[in-house]
Amino acid sequence: MSEKLDQYQNPLITRYASPQMSELWSPQRKFSLWRKMWVALAEAQAELGLPISDGQLRQLKDNVDKIDFDAAREYERRLRHDVMAHVHAYGDAAPDARAIIHLGATSCFVTDNADLLLLCEALKMIRRRVVAVIDRLARFAVKYRDLPCLGFTHFQPAQPTTVGRRACLWAYDLVLDLAEIKHRLDELKARGPKGTTGTQASFLRLFDGNHEKVRRLEELVCQKIGFEETYAVTGQTYPRKIDSQVLGVLSGIAQSAHKAATDLRLLAHRKELEEPFETEQIGSSAMAYKRNPMRSERICSLARFVITLESGPAATLSVQWLERTLDDSACRRLVIPQAFLATDAVLILYQNVAAALVVYPQVIAANLDDELPFMATENVLMAAVAAGGDRQDLHERIRRHSQAAAAVVKQQGGRNDLIERLAADNAFAGIDLAAVLEPTEFIGRAPQQVDEFVAEVIEPIRAKYGECLGCEADVQL
Repeated sequence: MSEKLDQYQNPLITRYASPQMSELWSPQRKFSLWRKMWVALAEAQAELGLPISDGQLRQLKDNVDKIDFDAAREYERRLRHDVMAHVHAYGDAAPDARAIIHLGATSCFVTDNADLLLLCEALKMIRRRVVAVIDRLARFAVKYRDLPCLGFTHFQPAQPTTVGRRACLWAYDLVLDLAEIKHRLDELKARGPKGTTGTQASFLRLFDGNHEKVRRLEELVCQKIGFEETYAVTGQTYPRKIDSQVLGVLSGIAQSAHKAATDLRLLAHRKELEEPFETEQIGSSAMAYKRNPMRSERICSLARFVITLESGPAATLSVQWLERTLDDSACRRLVIPQAFLATDAVLILYQNVAAALVVYPQVIAANLDDELPFMATENVLMAAVAAGGDRQDLHERIRRHSQAAAAVVKQQGGRNDLIERLAADNAFAGIDLAAVLEPTEFIGRAPQQVDEFVAEVIEPIRAKYGECLGCEADVQL
């Protein structure tokens, strides 16, 4: 079938996210889950004594995935109710069971329980991608654990670190996000069959006032749809607090990716690191020489989109009057799938970049050499004092030489000649200035911290989520 190009297409589907994440939020998956909810409810009701036959259950099960979407659309056009449209379409496919579909239930029994299952599966998909990125960053960190580079605070030159140690910062943000994913997955529960306002009144009538059977119905349905527990109390919907919490996790992942991608863009400007650049890739339509950090820029763009989406569920939660209002529906249909699709896209790009970062050690060394003389002045001062010099006199000499060298750099565009100035000053005679300027003397425990971080933080993650390590990222460019 030819591609339909005369209407808007969501670029999250056509350009950015994986087919797997797109399929998860598809109409087929959604409405098949609705039917599974109706099957679980009917099975549980039959087990508790309601007159539902094996034949009716068989017809329901046989038609879980056989959905006539055209019929459902026609029913919705007439009825103006999406759930009832699918009740009727399901009844057409399973005529013997028509009378018992949706028995005692409200719309949110199918919609909310299905959404909770989708949230669970989507979070697991995101977890796989987060673990894969962490693994790639850790490999990079080990490879460059002891390559000294200039550190920055306020984006001003600061005490040196190592390229590998910096990658650990990026990885650790995602490690913290991974812990949040685990927490949210651990806390996800079913809504279960709670009735129209959460009181289970309709089910109590179905079972002639038998409270124990209603409680057992909830337990059975919960087990059949794959949850261990239900939320203790609900209104008509599951607590919309859950959506807000889940979007907070996705926003956190986006924040982590945005920070790392921004760092890479800054380092690309300094020509120290670059993201992968393919043989025939074009950086600019006008400036043929350019190698723009387009993957990192796209990470930032998509991540920013996810971060902005976090406010939607927060606002929706705040205005769910009393037992529920319907102004959550349209927003949730837009925000939740798109937040997962965009986060998926961010992590695909992030993994792709992390797996093939290009490092330029000579540029890194040159940039460090430009600033290291200033940072070494305290070490020079201590060495000269130890050789018998007057600390205050030496301090003043270093101050004057430093300002003169800085003026050459800033006002004349020259190189930093502070070391030459110190070498020509008799007060520093006999000081091994080359030894004082050895970059590895300034990186502290950075290499050892990389080793410890990988051993104590990364290896347990690899052991726990080993199946995620082969998760490949297919980037559409």
